[in-house]
Amino acid sequence: MSAAGVKNRAAVLFAVLVLAVTAACTGGDGSSPSSTSSSPRTSGSADVLAVKIDNVAPARPHTGLEQADVVYVEQVEAGLSRILAVYSSDLPPVIGPVRSARETDLELLRQFDRPTLAFSGAQSRLLPVIDRAPLDPVPPSKAPQAYFRGPDRPAPHNLYLRPERIPFTASGVNAVAELGLKVGAPPPGGEPEDSRTVRYPSASVTFIWAADGEQWLVSLDGAPARTAEGERIGAGTVVVQDVDVRESDFRDRSGNNTPFTETVGSGDAVVLRDGRAYDARWSRSSADADTVFSTPDGRRVDLADGPLWILYAPRG
Repeated sequence: MSAAGVKNRAAVLFAVLVLAVTAACTGGDGSSPSSTSSSPRTSGSADVLAVKIDNVAPARPHTGLEQADVVYVEQVEAGLSRILAVYSSDLPPVIGPVRSARETDLELLRQFDRPTLAFSGAQSRLLPVIDRAPLDPVPPSKAPQAYFRGPDRPAPHNLYLRPERIPFTASGVNAVAELGLKVGAPPPGGEPEDSRTVRYPSASVTFIWAADGEQWLVSLDGAPARTAEGERIGAGTVVVQDVDVRESDFRDRSGNNTPFTETVGSGDAVVLRDGRAYDARWSRSSADADTVFSTPDGRRVDLADGPLWILYAPRG
């Protein structure tokens, strides 16, 4: 073969290689990859399922909440609260009631490596933002076989998820590991604490220390939080994280502004564990970074055994 022929063949091979790489990056048909499609997870990370859960009186008792590794409580419209429950070590057969996602969830969940988010829907202007977020959204429109309406309460407080029917498998690793946290000894100091209440404009969450069970028993809006079977829901560690809550660009159907909770930044926190309260600081440098909890002298704060509850408490 002549030198010119060799060069031409090399050029053809190079062009084929470029086309193959381009197809792999776009999905094979020239389109951009969709954020809603399933993608490989980072090796060694904990696969997590986050479920947006209703938290008003008609939605209680909750189902499957007691098996969550991490429970976040945030403020939503009209001063109410809503729950984002994160699962990884274990999955209950049913979780709910499931409700709609909020803008706050998207920044919060960037602490995890491409989590799966189950939610009932969202405001129409927020849906494209969810599609662009680094997560796998699974609303009923994408997995209708995974959701059902319960007969024991009215809509919208009766939508439930069967997690085994969505493309997710629990890793068996506690989700706190993905947050850079671990179970360990308490920091020195602290003050004895029997109870702590976090208040929102139209909601409250109270934790009462139960020494016999070595857990914080949860009450929601003044009523004991219970499982679907009637057992009390408890937490091993509670973090009350002081945050800025501001108006967002979104509103609900009644015209109420949807508050946005800023989870990037720094501020004060209180850590409840083992019947004691510890002053702490929280810091999260960017949306891609974990939230670090430390004592005022810079020591890392470890967790007690049991579920972790993190409450975003509006500053001031």
